Order: sequence, then C-alpha cells, then structure tokens
Amino acid sequence: MHSSRAALSRSKRIVVKLGSRVLDRNPELIANIASEIAALNSDKRSFLIVSSGAVSLGCRQLGYRKRPKEMARLQAAAAAGQSQLMRRYADAFGDHGMTAAQVLLTHADLSHRERLNNARQALSALLDAGAVPIINENDTVSTDEIRFGDNDQLASMVTPLIGADLLLLLTDVDGVLDPAGRRILLMKSGSQIGGAPEEASASGQGGIASKVDAAKKAQLAGAAVVIGPAEKRGIISDILAGKSVGSLFPAGVAALRARKHWIAYTLRPLGTLLLDSGAVGALKTGTRSLLPIGVLGVSGDFHAGDAVRLLSRDGEEIGRGLSKMGALEVSRRAGKSSDELAELFGLDAKQSVLVHKDDLVLLL
Repeated sequence: MHSSRAALSRSKRIVVKLGSRVLDRNPELIANIASEIAALNSDKRSFLIVSSGAVSLGCRQLGYRKRPKEMARLQAAAAAGQSQLMRRYADAFGDHGMTAAQVLLTHADLSHRERLNNARQALSALLDAGAVPIINENDTVSTDEIRFGDNDQLASMVTPLIGADLLLLLTDVDGVLDPAGRRILLMKSGSQIGGAPEEASASGQGGIASKVDAAKKAQLAGAAVVIGPAEKRGIISDILAGKSVGSLFPAGVAALRARKHWIAYTLRPLGTLLLDSGAVGALKTGTRSLLPIGVLGVSGDFHAGDAVRLLSRDGEEIGRGLSKMGALEVSRRAGKSSDELAELFGLDAKQSVLVHKDDLVLLL
C-alpha cells in the first residue's frame, strides 16, 4: 500500500461531493452513502456532503423536459427541487438516527470575510453536534456574477472552510485517465491527463477538468483528494482503508494559509495589473510587496481591498492579491518611483505600496 493511501485512514474531517448525473442515475445512491457515513462517523471523524441535484429534481417537478437556459426557470427548478433533495437526505440519515442539515451558499457568502466566518462557525457547530451538513449552491438566488461555477469548485472552497483533511469527488468515472485511457492511481505534478469521460451533462455542470482543478486547489488547502466512482459500494470505506480506488491527489504539497487560499481561489479578481520584469523578479522572491514603479498597465474597475490579477509582460498570471488602492489611484501612480510619488502625492514608501506581500499569493 502506498504511504499516501495509508495516510487516508487518519482523516478526521471529510468532504464528500456528489454530482447530478450519478444522483439522477442511481436513486439508491443517497441511501447507500448515508449508510456508509453512518458506519464511519464517530467522535473523531465527521463528514460534510456537497450535493448537486436540486435543479434536476426541480425540472421533473415542474414538468421541464430539459434543463432550462433562462435564469428565472433555473432558479424556479432549484427552488422546487431543493426541498425534494433534502427530504431524501433527511430520510436516508434519519434511518440511522442521524441529522442532515441543509446549508445553502452563494459565492458572495464566501467572498465576504464576515459572512465566511459566520458560515465557518455554523458548519463547525453542526459537525460538533454530530449532524451531517448538506451543502448546495443557493441556485434560487444565484446569478452568473455570484455563482461558484459548479459544485466541484464549491467543494474545494468548503474544504479549507472546515479544515477538512480529505475531499472525495465522487463521480461517474473510475478516476482520472491518462492518454492511454488507464486510471492514474497517483496524481503528481506533470501527470498527463487523457480523454477522460466528462460528467458534465444536461443535468449538471462539472466535468473531469473541473474536478482536477478543484482537487489541486484543495491540495493547496492541505487536504488529500480522491476522484473516484460514486456508485461503487463501500467506496468511502475503501478509500479510508487505503485501497487503490480512484485517483489520489496526495496531501503534503506546500499548503497555503487559509487567508491566502481565500485570496487566490475564492475571491474573483476585479482588475488586472501588468508588471515589468523587475517587479516580477522582486515578487518571485516572496519577500517583496508590489510598488507602483513596477506597474506597466491597469485594467478593470476595482476598489481598495478588491482582488486583482498580476500579469507579466507576456500575459502569464504570476499571482493574485488585494489592492490597497482603487483602479484610478493605481493608474495615477503606475510607473512612478518613490521620489516621484513623494513629490507628486506626498507619499512615503509605506503609503505607496499597491499590494502588500501579506496580501499577495504567487501562482507560479
């Protein structure tokens, strides 16, 4: 048994993500997963589920023949289907004397620090009480601007939120496939991904590419991740026993602190700063803040405290950070030296910082 697989048995907080397609195809899946979690749940181990499926159920309830494209009809389907979805989870866990607790989130909830902390505290209280939180995107109020994109991404954001050490992205494929169509047992830096079947369908949004991206983000939160087959009986038990199922993204990569993970992978950048080679080199040291003299260009409509992308001259995204100034102020200061800033604006070195090193995450 590979040591990374063996380490999974020590997982304490586990996020399980289930997609629409497998839930549509297998009506017994929720009951099977609930039964397995009930057997594995303990004082030292707790589970949280990120579940799709509300829109698909709602479409059937409202008589829609296919997933609608109009936002209002999607929201209506979500509203009709969410209660049906939660009833299934409540019944399945209730059969084992456990409580399933609904938690609906939007991207805006996790982008706002106070609301994020409120969500963290509520989820911790539910887990401490022995409940199983069932998280879904609040599709009834979500718009394109505040969507997560898909529940794979939501699961990757929930992982650091509760300090999870294992994320299971359970889907309708055996794992991530290499170019020859073989399951990749252990995902490493540079692993080549082949034509793995996509889960994205009329009933859902995610696919294998989204899962791989979400897995890498969760790794950077300090968690191990397994992409594996949802319908395999005993899948969670097998993973925790270290068996070779699915594709493992091992823990142990250089994890980001929670706040920097939030800056890099939860906040949506509202602007872009184009940097010269000197600024790029300085930032790569990891010890320097971004100063105006290194900025070649500014785009976007952002304010102080908003996230911005940092690009090199050739368009490579080297990092993300929180701007200490709005777009207009940054534009007025771009390219100017400390002496010029002092003369024109009366700013000292500390006041002229655009992105402080503590608010900056390198993505190289």
